[in-house]
Amino acid sequence: MNERIKPVVIAIASVSGGGKTTLVNHLATHINRSKALFFDDYDLDGPDDVMEWIERGANIHEWNLDPFIEDLKKLQKDPLNYIFLDYPFAYQHAHMKKFIDLAVFIETPLDISLARRISRDFHNSSVEDIMKRVNHYATRGRYAYLHMLETIRVDSDLLVDGTMPVEVLGGQLMKKVRWMP
Repeated sequence: MNERIKPVVIAIASVSGGGKTTLVNHLATHINRSKALFFDDYDLDGPDDVMEWIERGANIHEWNLDPFIEDLKKLQKDPLNYIFLDYPFAYQHAHMKKFIDLAVFIETPLDISLARRISRDFHNSSVEDIMKRVNHYATRGRYAYLHMLETIRVDSDLLVDGTMPVEVLGGQLMKKVRWMP
């Protein structure tokens, strides 16, 4: 009996505004027989206050990823070559680790990530609201970004430059995938 080969699962992480959604969309659109899953599309049980969660140790297993994992399992049954995950935790979550073949971290300077996030999330906001968000980032939010660099970045297999155009990032990633055992 011919056993079908499972698709390669590639998890892509970065800080907020780092480019993971853009890269995952690009790859899923331009790579034949591929699909994408986006962590932010799920209303997962997890910490209500991410900053407080980080301050008390950021136990990844406080996130119930079951709905995300169930959809990933369903996709693995499809005749695909690749599944791209917009997923923030690399190999950190024990329940997800066994599904990931390659964890990628997009290294984007924090100032660029913040600028992208402001442009993306607050383009219709008042100046006062934008200033409030920037001040929150400066006093507390930046800590979450740094935490991700200290934990998720170092747990990734491949680091790519988030200042490069998405076409270049996609090319770098797929070149690495072709050399995977």
